[in-house]
Amino acid sequence: MDKNDYIFGIRAVIEAIEAGRSIDKVLVRRDLTGDLARELFAKVREYDIVMQRVPQEKLNRITMKNHQGAIALLSPVEYQRLEHLVPLFYEEGRNPLVVVLDGLTDTRNFGAIGRTAACAGVDALVIPERNSVTVTPDAVKTSAGGLFHVPVCREKDTLSAVRFLKDSGYHIVGATEKTDTVYTAADYKEPVAIVMGSEDTGISDSVLRACDELAAIPIVGKIESLNVSVAAGVMIYEALRQRGAGV
Repeated sequence: MDKNDYIFGIRAVIEAIEAGRSIDKVLVRRDLTGDLARELFAKVREYDIVMQRVPQEKLNRITMKNHQGAIALLSPVEYQRLEHLVPLFYEEGRNPLVVVLDGLTDTRNFGAIGRTAACAGVDALVIPERNSVTVTPDAVKTSAGGLFHVPVCREKDTLSAVRFLKDSGYHIVGATEKTDTVYTAADYKEPVAIVMGSEDTGISDSVLRACDELAAIPIVGKIESLNVSVAAGVMIYEALRQRGAGV
């Protein structure tokens, strides 16, 4: 990990949070205690930053310098919030196309989706705060820089994000094999959010139930499913086709 990708030391991490640095997560030693540690924990809660307790050895693998049991991993991009972007899209007269990633964990898949999203003019990618990929240097590299050109919204959880989009007038289409509806029959013409599930279990049941429409990509060969980044590309470009984008 490059030294520019993290900040170490309890006071330094607190200062980074207060300065508004874009932080992916804060790693703290499992048994970290003391007044300064409590101040750090309070800042993490105040700014709604993901914190993970880890063994000393994991921190030492990042840096052998005096990290004091706290390291902040920095994000290459500034995360956005749907509550800020959604009104802006409408004010600008857009017909938004958003892709929601429910529990995606593979960095390379995320990067590949980011590249497709940038090529297709997707308005935003949405990821949950926990049990999910984040924007890392590896993800940016895999996206060929595409993640610098598509806003990434990091929300509390996928279900809340989907409900917010639904309440904001978006049509929610879930990509899943648990339906007989072919993806080309789904409606992507109006403001739409396409939900893609995790690589192993797909979209969670609660999010599936929140979708307005479910859509499946037919599989006719001997392999049971497409890679999620390929499936996302198929869904995204079907949306462009229906919108008359010349594809």
